[in-house]
Amino acid sequence: MTLAARALDFGFPGHPVGHALDCDLEAGEVVCLLGPNGSGKSTLMRTLLGLQPPLGGEVLLDDRPLVAWAAGARARRLAYVPQAADSYFDFSLLEMVEMARAAHRGVFASPGPKDREIALAALERLGVARLADRPIHAVSGGERQLALIARALATEAGYVIMDEPTANLDYGNQSRVLEEIARLRATGIGVLVSTHHPEHAFRVADRVLLLAAGTLTAQGPTQATLTSASLSALYGRPIDVATVRLADGSVQRVCVPGPAG
Repeated sequence: MTLAARALDFGFPGHPVGHALDCDLEAGEVVCLLGPNGSGKSTLMRTLLGLQPPLGGEVLLDDRPLVAWAAGARARRLAYVPQAADSYFDFSLLEMVEMARAAHRGVFASPGPKDREIALAALERLGVARLADRPIHAVSGGERQLALIARALATEAGYVIMDEPTANLDYGNQSRVLEEIARLRATGIGVLVSTHHPEHAFRVADRVLLLAAGTLTAQGPTQATLTSASLSALYGRPIDVATVRLADGSVQRVCVPGPAG
């Protein structure tokens, strides 16, 4: 099973962002998308989800063109974690997560006991079940972001696309999200996640996509692709990739920005 872009042109009418892009997301793998602000990461993700149409080429979901999927069937296969944003309606966190179950029960049907059980379990996994009845506007931005991830989990989709899911989160909750991404992979779910932190890719990603000005400058296995040279070229300043040994004897790769030239 695969979510794939083939010769994909993406952007907006009269304002193309990317051209002739090819990439894949397999079931049971984590792919990290990295790139500077304005490189087209969010636009690419929205195009892969079918939230905006391609300008050219196509998106394939399990070897079928995405446009051939009915909206409900597509929603049961693809889940989305957007960047945290305010809501115009003061739903509780539980109500917001329950909305993800609409793809399984129909838009106008009321949530049933199973929907509530799945929604509560998703909030529990992200450590915010205690806030289930709290209005969205009465929680922090970080707690809202965790609830958005819980909403994606409640869809039970085969692929999850996350747009900077660790934004607004403290260090502890960033680790919680990365651990959850690893658990999703272990259950056979494919995860595409954008991040501004190469260290996050080193921790959880099987492969990486490096995007600059709508073009993939590199893609491949994480350890081989995230190098000092590739990251320096991507972000336009020197970046050293170093290996450190942790207290338990394991090793971790870290990135250290150097002085601008």
